[in-house]
Amino acid sequence: MSQPKRRKRKRHLPIGTILLVMNLAILVLPLSGIWGLRLYESALIRQTESELIAQAAIIASAYRQAWRAAGGTADGPAVETRWTTVPGYDPPWLPRPPVLDLATDSLLPPPPALTLAPSNPSDPAAARAGRELDTILREAQYTTLAAMRVLDREGVIVTSTSNDEGIGQSMQEREEVRRALVGEPVSVLRARVNGPTQASISGLRRGSTVRVFVAQPVFDNQRVIGVVVMSRTPRTLAETLSGKRQHLIVLAVLVLGAVGVLAGIGVFAIARPLKSVTRQAKRIADSGDGGLPLRLDAAEGAGPMVLEVVELFDALTSMAATLERRAAYVRSFAAHVAHEFKTPLTTIRGSVELLRDHFDTMQPNERDQFLANIDAEAERLNRLVRRLLDLARAEAAGPARHDSCPLATLLTRFQTERCTVVIREDVSVPMGEEAMEVVLTQLLDNVQRHAGPEANVVLTLGQDGEDVVLTVADDGPGVSPANAERIFTPFFTTARKEGGTGLGLSIVQNLIEVHGGRVRLVASLRGGVFEIRFGGQGAFAPCGGVGGSAPDEA
Repeated sequence: MSQPKRRKRKRHLPIGTILLVMNLAILVLPLSGIWGLRLYESALIRQTESELIAQAAIIASAYRQAWRAAGGTADGPAVETRWTTVPGYDPPWLPRPPVLDLATDSLLPPPPALTLAPSNPSDPAAARAGRELDTILREAQYTTLAAMRVLDREGVIVTSTSNDEGIGQSMQEREEVRRALVGEPVSVLRARVNGPTQASISGLRRGSTVRVFVAQPVFDNQRVIGVVVMSRTPRTLAETLSGKRQHLIVLAVLVLGAVGVLAGIGVFAIARPLKSVTRQAKRIADSGDGGLPLRLDAAEGAGPMVLEVVELFDALTSMAATLERRAAYVRSFAAHVAHEFKTPLTTIRGSVELLRDHFDTMQPNERDQFLANIDAEAERLNRLVRRLLDLARAEAAGPARHDSCPLATLLTRFQTERCTVVIREDVSVPMGEEAMEVVLTQLLDNVQRHAGPEANVVLTLGQDGEDVVLTVADDGPGVSPANAERIFTPFFTTARKEGGTGLGLSIVQNLIEVHGGRVRLVASLRGGVFEIRFGGQGAFAPCGGVGGSAPDEA
């Protein structure tokens, strides 16, 4: 015979691992966002751009002074300043912030080859000013590491720190130069001609694939007299971080340690109390006793710090108490059922034995008496079975959705010479008509069995605020205080000789409570008074639990 296949158990991660992964993800996500947007590289590029703008402004000022000293004359149409000025100053301030961004600015191709200008140069004053600045720019390049070029008003080089670019060559083909010649300061990113090279701590050889170009127009009397073109390769992120290797390693260790500590705190605050609650649940399941005392282990210290864990533990405690109450109810119910069945079964069995042993010697009236006893006890058993079935249905029943019963119409069916119906308010209750009919039948049967067939009953229907109230009052002997506390207990009856089973009022209570209502015995000067109450609009809401004895009466 083949063995049944064992169900493969899924692997589950412990909560400590999940917390650790979550903390790492929280740490990595911002870093990946910074990396994806290239924020730090853009900051390095803007830093390079800002330095080039400052250097270009100084060179432009020096070139203008040298150009004027060489006899340069500004002619041609005046141009408007293409960047924001700060008014109130004479001459006005012209701040120029860095604007380049790797995430938004396009990368232009490497600079095109230079061409020889038709005239070399077109402005003699510009050529003389360029010669005066040549030595200054070349010496400054050893510190700034930037390539510097000064162009005249036609875009022709008058001085340059690059050995590959000679005086007299034209740069008009470059976009940034064309825009600067009409008065617009320009900053662009271009791909490097030679591509990335090996990074060096000295900074002379850069590994970046881009190069920053800044074109600064030179003004004299609102006319462009030349352009200063600056370029430099920015530092890369690797180069910048290489000098901070030890600090970064220490920071990484601290961050990872902090993540581990946070995960450990999460495990201590959540995982350990959860494990303790799980052990309690397993202990209850293994013992089968919901009444075992629940407690968190001493290792948890003062108890869990997480609200949800506390609520889970409280819910488990409440569930265990409910299981114990239900178990006690089942044990008591089983004992009562056994007792109630034992008496008639003993009577039937004894009568059958006597009839079997002495049937021939018995008088006819004696045989009839024993047969009558058997029939009466059998009928009692039948009645007990019917009531038990009714009680089971009442405990398992649930209210039909949006079910209601107009009580005035139903109560008029029970009106007799001994039963008076008083309708003060024509209202409905959230119960089906069949269930409500069972309730009224059981209550009236209880009156007849305990108060006698001559007792008078008054059924009163009305409202108390938003509550619907139905009272069943009789003029019988009433209920003693001692019996009043047990009147809704299953199998409790004072009319056992009259055929009472002690289940009628339990059925009534379960049916009423399962539909969201309440039933109680009201103290009165004469007779017994039962009050059924449904709580207004709230009584029509579906009830999630099953019926049971009221805590103060069961």
